[in-house]
Amino acid sequence: MKRNSSTEFLYQLFALLTAAILVHGIYVTLIRPQADALVLQQLERQAQGEPYVAQRSMFVVLKDYEQEACFILLFWSLAIMGYKAREVVLERRLLQASLLNLREGTSVLPEDARDLSRPLQALPDKQQPMLLPRALIKALQRFDSSKSVTDAANAVRETCETESDRLDSELAMVRYIAWAIPSIGFIGTVRGIGEALGQAHKAVEGDIAGVTVSLGVAFNSTFIALVISIVVMFFSHQLQLMQERLVLDTENYCDRNLLRFLTVRD
Repeated sequence: MKRNSSTEFLYQLFALLTAAILVHGIYVTLIRPQADALVLQQLERQAQGEPYVAQRSMFVVLKDYEQEACFILLFWSLAIMGYKAREVVLERRLLQASLLNLREGTSVLPEDARDLSRPLQALPDKQQPMLLPRALIKALQRFDSSKSVTDAANAVRETCETESDRLDSELAMVRYIAWAIPSIGFIGTVRGIGEALGQAHKAVEGDIAGVTVSLGVAFNSTFIALVISIVVMFFSHQLQLMQERLVLDTENYCDRNLLRFLTVRD
């Protein structure tokens, strides 16, 4: 479906801002206060020499800025993919409709192409840019001008291939996010290891609290980033599968409901 690029850009921008506000709000009001309280409690017990077993809390695992950025990118990518999945669902609804109403045994001649195109051109403005009407109209126009069934079939194939390339190119942002999330996790790893090395002298003196906290930052950021990346890649592949099936089903629809009825007089 051809869309207004500015509308989609505004949607993506609004989705990014919304994700950032919601995730940051949750971190400020819930995750970081809980994590700071748990870390402080453990440090106090360690300073007093009390025997205790360190609890691995999800609040502590999620508390750092790298994890927050990963969650923002997660919800942003899900919003983008939801937008595109909704378009695929709307496109598939047309595949259940009878746009041409050709009965078995009907022969469509080149001079009939314009009459068949009129109902397609009279579709609502939201449906005309969809793949199926465009493929049917282009096939009928090519059949009318060239008087060749092969050319009409090629027109359908070209339209579907062009749409497939367009859909694939529009997933570039989702692919970038799927790449950026583990990269942010590795940034957290480098930051945590750097902080741990900066406190190595304290560890030599027997105070390992700062080193363990910094190493926790390093490993937790990578862990969360990789988990989120797996989720993004799963939904990305599901969306790509939906789009590929849409293109293939549209081509089959054109073959069943139009191309097999085309006839050229000798």
